[in-house]
Amino acid sequence: MSFKNHEVLFERYDKNPILTADDWPYPVHTVFNPGVTKLKDGTTLLLVRAEDRRGISHFSAARSKNGVDGWEIDPAPVLEPEPERYPEELWGIEDPRITYVDEIGKYAIAYTAFTKNGPGVSLALTEDFKTFERLGLTMHPDDKDAALMPRLFDGHYALIHRPVSEASASMWISYSPDLKNWGGHKQLLPARRGAWWDANKIGLSPPPLETDAGWLMLYHGVRNSCGGCLYRLGLALFDKERPEVCLLRGDRWLFAPEEEYERAGDVPNVVFPCGWTVDDDGDTINMYYGAADTCIALARGSVKGLLRWLDEYGSELTGVAGQSAEKDEFTTGSS
Repeated sequence: MSFKNHEVLFERYDKNPILTADDWPYPVHTVFNPGVTKLKDGTTLLLVRAEDRRGISHFSAARSKNGVDGWEIDPAPVLEPEPERYPEELWGIEDPRITYVDEIGKYAIAYTAFTKNGPGVSLALTEDFKTFERLGLTMHPDDKDAALMPRLFDGHYALIHRPVSEASASMWISYSPDLKNWGGHKQLLPARRGAWWDANKIGLSPPPLETDAGWLMLYHGVRNSCGGCLYRLGLALFDKERPEVCLLRGDRWLFAPEEEYERAGDVPNVVFPCGWTVDDDGDTINMYYGAADTCIALARGSVKGLLRWLDEYGSELTGVAGQSAEKDEFTTGSS
């Protein structure tokens, strides 16, 4: 038994990984980074990124009654790249994030479309995860790690995404009246600098979760070291009615690669969730994540526990918590 010198906020399922390429009904190289939703009948659906032996990714659907085991995987991909009609998908589609939008009665899937110009953000709509309406490229390269928020703000959809600039890769939010025309761009959460665990490059993990305290966001931070990149997870909280306003940002990471299936694989030292669900008790979180870009794992946490942790370890600063910076360089969109 290993000793933990920190509070464990997400308990790993003891039979992880829950899905690997060996479980697939057709040949794939790896499966990872699934988008997640609960269907109306209570079934948990994973929209899995499956990479074939060419290196090109597509989406596959896996369903489970209890969200843990007994997964039923569709016998063929449910969404594949169509570079002839959508040239931005030339090198595959990756990392879906699912949001159910009441106003339109459909699931919105934000995903990375990968082309020779780099990754961009695309959107697709579905009612049944069998047929899809592609909306095409929404945010041009270099941009990824996107999710649509589940409700409208002043009649506008809100999309969180991560464009890359020469200086850093930080999270932004943009608004649209129709899911096609986007504006009102604001920086949402900046990457920190220096030795911080989330210095230089951050990105959204699952779509934000609405709580009484505000929008709870789980995000990943990437630290570059002499041993390669290390992906870890942190928390932030945003205002319920003005989602571009950051209320709290955790100063430290709370979940990191520890197990062998997270530390060894195609891309070592990666934990990368694209979706989570909340049980009927309104508190228990099921976080599904890609491990080392090779398999899918499950960890469980608590909404109340995460909010309590954020109260203890979060900062109310609107800039980069814990370090000095010019106000106009790091302000989080309080226009």
